[in-house]
Amino acid sequence: MKNSRLPPLDGILVLDFGQVYNGPYCGLLLGYLGARVIKIEPPAGDIIRGRQREGEPYPFLWLNSNKESITIDLQSAAGRDIVRKLATRADVLIENFTVGVMERHGVGWEQLRPMNPRLIYASGKGYGLDGPYRDYPAMDLTIQAVSGAMNATGFPDGPPVKAGPAICDFMGGVHLCVGVLAAIIERQRSGEGQLVESSMQEAVLMSLASAVGAMYDPIENKVVPPRTGNQHPGLSMAPYNVYETADGYIAIICVAERHWHSLAEVIGRPEMTRDTRFSDTVARAEHIDEIDDAIGTWTRLRGKVEIQRLLVDAGVPCAPVKSVEEAMNDPHLIERRFWQDIPHGTRGSVRLPTSPIRFGSSTVRGVERLAPKLGADTENVLSSVFGFSTEDLEHLRNDGAFGRTGRAESAS
Repeated sequence: MKNSRLPPLDGILVLDFGQVYNGPYCGLLLGYLGARVIKIEPPAGDIIRGRQREGEPYPFLWLNSNKESITIDLQSAAGRDIVRKLATRADVLIENFTVGVMERHGVGWEQLRPMNPRLIYASGKGYGLDGPYRDYPAMDLTIQAVSGAMNATGFPDGPPVKAGPAICDFMGGVHLCVGVLAAIIERQRSGEGQLVESSMQEAVLMSLASAVGAMYDPIENKVVPPRTGNQHPGLSMAPYNVYETADGYIAIICVAERHWHSLAEVIGRPEMTRDTRFSDTVARAEHIDEIDDAIGTWTRLRGKVEIQRLLVDAGVPCAPVKSVEEAMNDPHLIERRFWQDIPHGTRGSVRLPTSPIRFGSSTVRGVERLAPKLGADTENVLSSVFGFSTEDLEHLRNDGAFGRTGRAESAS
């Protein structure tokens, strides 16, 4: 059935001051849900643009589909005046600068709120808007360190290791987006906007449930190290690991008893299901090494595709370890139209993600336009959306509202 309803956020206007990953991902999601997202950049552009001398770096394309870009220099009085005028018409403003940057420029929450009581002001921060760490510089790497995520990653005999993906930036962005959506719903009742904040540190800490569980639910006679490699963070489940195969690696996990019984049959060790050492979840957790040895002996003799087929047929949760390139070409994602191949002026074509959020009846936008060139939409947006005249734009340009080259403010 073809989607028949408008996108959920059709008619919502978003001012996206987001830099790097955290704020821009929140804006990207809102755009996929139908909002009109105007990316507001300093004259030097989003910090991430600086990763490549010519053209937009791929991560910038990844995070800024469907947005329009205008440049505004917050160092100038004229630029700050523009933001205040834009804020009177906007539904949502997103920013993830370090604490105090927007306030110093006169465009913080308390300063804009009287001008537009319906404004939802979304602030993505490393540590939040209060607390002893609020003023600390924050990036994904540093938040992985301070949150405990880094200490929980790696093998027992090795140093802490950062997660490959930027988990703190993106989890912070998702939580900020959820807060914005809730504030939009609440505004329908109260008629007023509000301040929404999301702390990257707190967002990623929510994912450490198993590691924290090891502190409160210790396994009898077993010391759980801070890092457990690919085994369960609390060493409280087995099998739960990544096993070597004849041509790579495969992840296997048994959550329910039926998974364990089916796995034992497939690997030719049905007697293990009758062994009291492996009789339930707690018992198996106490004998992780024996279980991993049995499974590893079997997987090393077979290819990962064959193993996946056998285990999926038996109803056992598993997945081959894929490279980033393999994930980008995953036939499942292609069939679900998660990836879109978009013509690009210098790259030929770029493969970009669409929204991870789907609806049965409402339309969700795909990639309708590539991430914008820096400031490409400044005059059009200011004139067509906010009513600035040609004369206004000329005066603003002369006053330095758009144009002095400078450094972007540091994002949190």
